[in-house]
Amino acid sequence: MSGTSSAQQPAWVVKHRPLLFTSVMAAMVMQVLDTTIANVALPHMEASLSATQETISWVLTSYVLASAVALPLGGWLVDRFGIRVVFTLSVVAFTAASILCGLAQNLGQMVAFRIIQGVGGAFLSPFAQTVMLNASTAEERPKMMALFTQGVMLGPIAGPLLGGYITESYSWRWVFFINVPIGIAAGCVLWWLLPRQPAIRRPIDLTGWLLVALALASFQLMLDRGPSQDWFGSAEVVTYAVIWACSGWMALVHLVTAEKPLFPGRMFADTNFVASLIFMFLIGCVMMAVLALLPGLLQGIYGYPAVDAGWLLAPRGVGLLVTITLLGRWITRMDPRVALTIG
Repeated sequence: MSGTSSAQQPAWVVKHRPLLFTSVMAAMVMQVLDTTIANVALPHMEASLSATQETISWVLTSYVLASAVALPLGGWLVDRFGIRVVFTLSVVAFTAASILCGLAQNLGQMVAFRIIQGVGGAFLSPFAQTVMLNASTAEERPKMMALFTQGVMLGPIAGPLLGGYITESYSWRWVFFINVPIGIAAGCVLWWLLPRQPAIRRPIDLTGWLLVALALASFQLMLDRGPSQDWFGSAEVVTYAVIWACSGWMALVHLVTAEKPLFPGRMFADTNFVASLIFMFLIGCVMMAVLALLPGLLQGIYGYPAVDAGWLLAPRGVGLLVTITLLGRWITRMDPRVALTIG
């Protein structure tokens, strides 16, 4: 009976759970939305920031690089300072950087502010998932994950449409200013409702983090600069590739041999966890990457206005949202492997 009772209790007992979940989802959607909403506004930023079609891509690259480098530190930061502090400060940093991005006067300022925004935004999605899982019972978790997925996919779908409308009707600067009221409200609620946790002092594997960060950054730069620099015909791209190969190999060796690595080896002993990582990588390649590239294709090559490009990307979200909603109700009655195979 005690085992059944504990299984029906969430790990965190929080007040006003619907309000907390709403704020968590708002913070997460704000971050996911921002990864695609700026894509539509890029052509409008060029003249305003005195940039070229090639250099304006750093607005996106800087954000992605900062997020990738900061993300591996999330677990240590939560243990050291608690999720209440780190989650709230992440929302504050993201919101403040959004204001600065909207006020940027040149490309250098924009890239610097996007780096700050990327560091703050790196933790919003994984922390949102952590809060929703820990504040839910085992029976509720499949529905929470369906709700979480709805929020994750809402950004790439609604981002181009919203970004196109804002850019055409107002200014590209409002693409960033729109985050401000959401961020302020979400940050206040998170600080109020998230539980306080005792600090866990554990060492951080700085060597592993630096090697992983260097590998991720060089790989991203290689992919980003390759199309415009003739790939391996360019010394710059070759340099990125060499750094990626060397740092990636060193990171792998270090993570396997270190006494207390950045990512504990026991995590990868779970075959379900490893399979989930592989599927998430594939989904990111075939779904998320395409959603990020299509706005540029529709505007730059096909010549659609920003609003029309957004409308062309929006319909695919209807089927997605309907499927996720139904799956949240049915997932407890069917084998998840069947749903995954059908998908």
